[in-house]
Amino acid sequence: MSLLDDLTQFLETRLDEFLRNNPHLELQALEEQLREQEKDTIRLILDLKKQEKTVENEILSIAQDIKLWHQRVEKAKAANRQDLLEAAQEKEASLLRLGNQKWGKMKGIKEQIRQGEELVEKVRQRQKEVKAKAQQVKSKQGVKSDYNSTWNPETVYGSKVNSAYDELEEKFRNWEVEQELNAMKQRK
Repeated sequence: MSLLDDLTQFLETRLDEFLRNNPHLELQALEEQLREQEKDTIRLILDLKKQEKTVENEILSIAQDIKLWHQRVEKAKAANRQDLLEAAQEKEASLLRLGNQKWGKMKGIKEQIRQGEELVEKVRQRQKEVKAKAQQVKSKQGVKSDYNSTWNPETVYGSKVNSAYDELEEKFRNWEVEQELNAMKQRK
């Protein structure tokens, strides 16, 4: 092992020991991870909703094309134009297959959105559990730091200025996430 590896191992061991001795900080780190997971999942849901809208528009366009080619099939039949009839029927069938593929894709996207929304709710539930556990640990240990602030070394070591800004940052993040979810629910 090199000196760098030894130092890295030593620091990891010290960090693990520090977190075991300060479980409230470990819980704050876990809460931050959950907050990031929630943000990432909401971003994914919003991206999926854009994809869903794109596929819906593609389906509508294909439906218009199907209608056009169906009319052409009927015209070719009425005019007894076998040369045009077969080609028009093939085109209509091709468009129907494409439409079915797009429909299947849209159903898959809708399912992913549903799963994402379920995940957001599970993450939020887990956040509540972690916050409650942190409050228990904090009250048992008599920890003075503000748990609602975002975890960072300056907050942990008592920087009041950063603590206030971190609390404000968290309030805005929570509000923005709520706004995004409400907007998604209204678009359903």
